[in-house]
Amino acid sequence: MTTGLGDEADLSVFENKSGLAEDLKFLASMPELCDVTFLVGDTREPVCAVKAVLAARSRVFQKMLYTTPSPQRKKEPSTGPNKLRLFLKRSSEPLLNLQNPAEKRGYTQQLASIHEPATHTHQTLIAEEFEPDVFRQLIEYIHTGCVTLQPRTLLGVMNAADYYGLDELRRSCVGFVQCCINVDTVCALLASAERYIQYKCTKSLVQKVLEFVDEHGNEVLNLGSFTLLPQHVVRLVLCRDELKADEFTKFQAALMWSKKYCDSNPNISLKETLSNFLEFIRFHQIPANVLMREIHPLGLVPDHLIMNALAYQADPTCVDPAKLSPTPQRGGRRRSQARSMSVQSSLDPYGSSTTLNSESASSEIESSPRLSSDGSRGSPLGRLSN
Repeated sequence: MTTGLGDEADLSVFENKSGLAEDLKFLASMPELCDVTFLVGDTREPVCAVKAVLAARSRVFQKMLYTTPSPQRKKEPSTGPNKLRLFLKRSSEPLLNLQNPAEKRGYTQQLASIHEPATHTHQTLIAEEFEPDVFRQLIEYIHTGCVTLQPRTLLGVMNAADYYGLDELRRSCVGFVQCCINVDTVCALLASAERYIQYKCTKSLVQKVLEFVDEHGNEVLNLGSFTLLPQHVVRLVLCRDELKADEFTKFQAALMWSKKYCDSNPNISLKETLSNFLEFIRFHQIPANVLMREIHPLGLVPDHLIMNALAYQADPTCVDPAKLSPTPQRGGRRRSQARSMSVQSSLDPYGSSTTLNSESASSEIESSPRLSSDGSRGSPLGRLSN
């Protein structure tokens, strides 16, 4: 017993996890050291990895890489001619004595290369479900156990982790969501939701983001990054009854988005673009002096909407509420219909739509011209190590 304790006292455990992580990160960054290449996203950007590491860390990758036969293995039956050629060359070995040593070495090397087994085959696979930056972070985490979480790619990494069965990474992403939703990152999170709207993890995140937008409506609508959101996301935000923002701020946000969109699409008129948002703005709640000084001179809002809004402010009983909107109410369902919009997922080639559930109504995002977000300013980062 004493001897055993003495032996344990002579032992020392040395760990260098950070060094191991850096070496494995270097390994994944060298294509010549990897044996699988993924062509990722619409641009088919190459991302390299080591199959054994992927299979050890993810059962999904294990089935993908080792269960399905690779194309190279299907060509193996054509080994007959090679054996015949090898037999003919070996039968001529006595003639090798007539050659000089240099030629004999070259011939021997040639023979060795003929029957050398091709034990390592490099696979190339297409992974179009996720963006290159997202997939690259996923591969980094699988190889090193570490990844830097950031709002711009958080939603993609969370869904990729769920897709490939990396539960610890998925849980870390869910936890990071709680602390990273703020005014600076909310638009980036909403923009990234468009690509991954068909994944189950997206719905819970979008709901949390929309709740934050509701509470900080005026701040969010005044962000420059709000103009980078897709049109259907802007409509989804403006139509929410829970949005705590004054109507003139909503009009200004719609106007700024429309100007940005028209700058990129000069063939589309500003008035036509802005008309897509007018039904969500209650002009009769905007002060009369603001209507006449700030909105009417632009010539972008139909005159009858402004006149009806002014008349309603003077005497609410003399104006039919249905005339306060570009689209007439039908049975009092205009607002509820506005809150129900469908989005065609950019990843779904069959055009299926996905529903976003809200506490007050079932909201879907409408398929329409899209602008992508380029990220958030001052995005906080989260570091995950496993």
